[in-house]
Amino acid sequence: MIVYNPFWETLSSSKESTYTLIKNHHISSSTIDKLRKNKPITTTTINDLCRIFGCNVENIMTYVVSDQDQIL
Repeated sequence: MIVYNPFWETLSSSKESTYTLIKNHHISSSTIDKLRKNKPITTTTINDLCRIFGCNVENIMTYVVSDQDQIL
């Protein structure tokens, strides 16, 4: 399961806030909600967040083994 805990850590250590992401960088409030709930977001959005924060993907998300993962 992909979780966005690193995103929240990156956000808290930056000059940005959820407000500035929405107002200045045009990240939708629904995307912020998806990040809060560890729901899927697009790779385009991940790319945008990496550009905004000047960071790598691992500063936005991480993979955690979960019993809730779909069966392959």
